[in-house]
Amino acid sequence: MGGERNAAHDMFDADPASRGLGIELVDSADGAAVARMRVTEAMINGHAIAHGGFVFLLADTAFALACNSWGPATVAAGGEISFVRPARVGDLLTAYATERTRYGRSGIYDVTVTRDDGAVIAEFRGRSRTLVDRPPREADGAAPGR
Repeated sequence: MGGERNAAHDMFDADPASRGLGIELVDSADGAAVARMRVTEAMINGHAIAHGGFVFLLADTAFALACNSWGPATVAAGGEISFVRPARVGDLLTAYATERTRYGRSGIYDVTVTRDDGAVIAEFRGRSRTLVDRPPREADGAAPGR
């Protein structure tokens, strides 16, 4: 990928949720990104495998990095995940996000999450929406002047 700093790096620097879970930004450029996370004991569910919410969060973070690599602030409009294999304590998960298409202010991105042995853990598809500049009062639904 690019290796150069872009808007996704700035967004990630301001993301305590992802960084607090140990997610690392490996690379991000031109609609693509790679992020990784080590599965910890705190991420394990009652079946002794990684809780799907943590796998989703990793995939969602890579998706966010890919769609924000272009520059304008972009958020998720939706996302879905298919779990393929389990991950366990100590596994290093890597999420590879790729832009499939952008049209207007919308986009579609695919993310593949793999384990350190190369096995596919999950497949994620995200839908993005680029934000438009609006005054903060109007953006949060409050009437102007209140």
